[in-house]
Amino acid sequence: MKRVLWSLIVLSFMGVLTGCGYNEMQAKEEAVFAAWGDVEASYQRRADLIPNLVQTVKAYAQHERETFQAVTEARAKVGSVQVSKDMLDNPQAVQQFQQAQSQLSSALSRLLVVAEQYPTLKANQNFLDLQNQLEGTENRINVARVRYNRATQEFNTSIRIFPNSMTNRLLLHLKRKEPFKADA
Repeated sequence: MKRVLWSLIVLSFMGVLTGCGYNEMQAKEEAVFAAWGDVEASYQRRADLIPNLVQTVKAYAQHERETFQAVTEARAKVGSVQVSKDMLDNPQAVQQFQQAQSQLSSALSRLLVVAEQYPTLKANQNFLDLQNQLEGTENRINVARVRYNRATQEFNTSIRIFPNSMTNRLLLHLKRKEPFKADA
């Protein structure tokens, strides 16, 4: 009899947890982590394209050493500033990551401006292919950031609404995740 009673209590407790958003909050947090993985993959793709782009431009614009150095340094900084999924609730870590990515974007823009000054480079098929790949990657980054922000907003809302907020406070202790903010 006691066993049946305990089984009913456990089943009731599990039903209450499900009804109080326990599973929902965990699923939404996993969605945030998955979206963050997409952001990281998109940024990594861009970082992987940079050496080829720099080498192609370097062959045509050898005296633009300052621009090449800025791109190389920005890429190195991006590689040193990593944000794991466990750090997504740390505003400073996310901001540092975002600043490093913005610096790399700025350096890449300067590199492409340099490339515009060399008509033979602009006609080079390898350069055009790399430029198209970079453009596509920038679009992927934007889409990944939008999806991450959407997942973050849904998660942050889910941990703040009743009764989820009580379940979170008592059992899960999940923290708010930081969204990307617009580049300044």
